[in-house]
Amino acid sequence: MENLLQVILLGIIEGVTEFLPISSTGHLLIAQHWLGRRSDLFTVAIQSGAILAVTLVYWRRLLDMALGFMRPENRDYLLKLFVALMITVVGGLGARLAGVELPESVYPVAAALIIGGFVIFAVESYVSKREPNTAISWGAAAWVGVAQVIAAVFPGTSRSAAALFAAMLAGTTSRPAAAEFAFLLAIPTMFAATAYQFLELYLEGGLATEHWGDLGVAFVVSTIVGFIAVKWLLRYIQSHSYVPFAWYRIALGLLLIAFV
Repeated sequence: MENLLQVILLGIIEGVTEFLPISSTGHLLIAQHWLGRRSDLFTVAIQSGAILAVTLVYWRRLLDMALGFMRPENRDYLLKLFVALMITVVGGLGARLAGVELPESVYPVAAALIIGGFVIFAVESYVSKREPNTAISWGAAAWVGVAQVIAAVFPGTSRSAAALFAAMLAGTTSRPAAAEFAFLLAIPTMFAATAYQFLELYLEGGLATEHWGDLGVAFVVSTIVGFIAVKWLLRYIQSHSYVPFAWYRIALGLLLIAFV
């Protein structure tokens, strides 16, 4: 029973934090510091549960782009998503082959949380001086891909935050437009990461040792909670900035350094 409650709690943490700019990986690492370490497949797969949630949120947009691929605006948008995805995949695979792994200590996560908080302040200050722009440029698409690689290398950065604020700094000053691009890019990115982790575990013969029941429960929980969190965030950013998340990141980072 205790293990089930821990798994549900991890699913809730993932669902809430995946698309908020506060780092889901960082929060999962912090939670696992007390609840016990889970496999890398568990961590990546329950993130895919949250990605399934955003797929459900954006299903009309995805269907429109698929059926209307021949329309120039849809084709242009999909190609920019593809460019960002390729940069993310190549950079992420390179980091993986270089031996980059999730840290055992929470201190790197705390540092990334604090630094990311100050980055949010800077980005919001920059955007506040400019007119809203919903267009995604080729440069923005490229920088979003680079930002996702940085987030993968430094847990605590937040993949969604990195993509969001890279797009905003690159000229997409509309928060909803930047969020849509970042969230749609997360769909193939995280599903690909899960597939890679699954294949790696299969080749190593580790599938038999994975706790599939725990993974399944956490996946379902993160999907449900993620759906609620995304719907809330998309409403929130229509009229609010990301500044409260910056304060949260800094406070959490300082607490981790002080007490963990």
